[in-house]
Amino acid sequence: MTKGVGGSDYEEVLHSIKTWHKTADPISITEYRDRYIRVQELIKTYKADALLLNGGASLQYFSGLVWSDFAVDRLFGLIIPKNGAPHYIVPRFEKGTICNGVILEGELHCWDEHEDPYEISASLMRKLGINRLAVDPLSPFTVSENIRRTLPSVGLIDATPIIDGCRAKKSPAEIALLQQAKDITLEVHRLTAGVLCAGMSTTKVKSFVNDAHRAMGAGGTKFDIVLFGEATSYPHGIRSEQKLKEGDIVLIDMGCSVSGYISDITRTYVFGENIDDDVRDVWTLEKQAQAAAFEAAQLGSPCENVDKAARRIIEDAGFGPDYELPGLPHRTGHGIGLSVHEAPYLVRGNKTPLEAGMCFSNEPMIVVPNRFGVRLEDHFFMTETGPQWFTKPSHSIDDPFG
Repeated sequence: MTKGVGGSDYEEVLHSIKTWHKTADPISITEYRDRYIRVQELIKTYKADALLLNGGASLQYFSGLVWSDFAVDRLFGLIIPKNGAPHYIVPRFEKGTICNGVILEGELHCWDEHEDPYEISASLMRKLGINRLAVDPLSPFTVSENIRRTLPSVGLIDATPIIDGCRAKKSPAEIALLQQAKDITLEVHRLTAGVLCAGMSTTKVKSFVNDAHRAMGAGGTKFDIVLFGEATSYPHGIRSEQKLKEGDIVLIDMGCSVSGYISDITRTYVFGENIDDDVRDVWTLEKQAQAAAFEAAQLGSPCENVDKAARRIIEDAGFGPDYELPGLPHRTGHGIGLSVHEAPYLVRGNKTPLEAGMCFSNEPMIVVPNRFGVRLEDHFFMTETGPQWFTKPSHSIDDPFG
């Protein structure tokens, strides 16, 4: 049996889990104020008069308020003008919740259910002299359309460079929260591998993953992908439930959230006594590609160089080329923070230079169609001297957790 895989009692392990012992501090009010200064500088740089946010991760980043971006039928708007305090456009019946959740205080503009919140927004923007508005590209289409309807004179621009100009580089406080989330998830990975047994369903594994994250204080699992056997050749899984068998390759991709900051770690190993030679070879190649990507992540180098380094290792071994299978079907990595996938991305064509504070996944998956896939995913962050791992990469296919 692969070392550390199987042999532990499900309930016994679950009941032995303790709340995580080392917790990172939340983002301070000083940091929120620094973010506000920075975003106003960028609003001016890109010749806008204000930035509009509507729920989601960027709203949390700038205000501290966790507010779903799915409730599109009710506008929750945060307008950040190039000068002065922020303005919140909010449903009146949510005022208490909002006042309790907002860290960066500003002026509240409340609307009742029978009122048109976009008319209120338009009136405010006219008062503030906003003629050019940067809109979060992840806002629902209806937000931009309703702004055009109520204030046709305003020019709308893409806020991507403004938002990414703030969120792409993480502060030490953000990195500490990311570190905690990733440490918790790696430990959940280790415990999950131990409780696997023949006949266990993917649903049962997901239940353990969620309960273990919750027991450690992470509030449950943010997402999970659990795959056995041939299903591992589908990078983001299949719909049907699977049952674990002797000799199956196992791929588990999971993450949690600590104060909104997300982990995302994947481990691949074999359940059973024997490991096929081709599985071992691909696993080893995957580890080499992951290491090459890490080494290529040097300050000032373009993001695409990281993808090139991983892909070169895989193609030199006879896979690919490019995204062809068997081989690496997707980019090597993505940024991570308050969103599981965020800019910048480690992909061909991305010339963004690597800078201290940027945080990335490193996951150059190798897929052998209709047979198996191997993904080893860890994350690193850029320091003033180069890349540093958040989590130690998988040790070996025989002893994945070292």
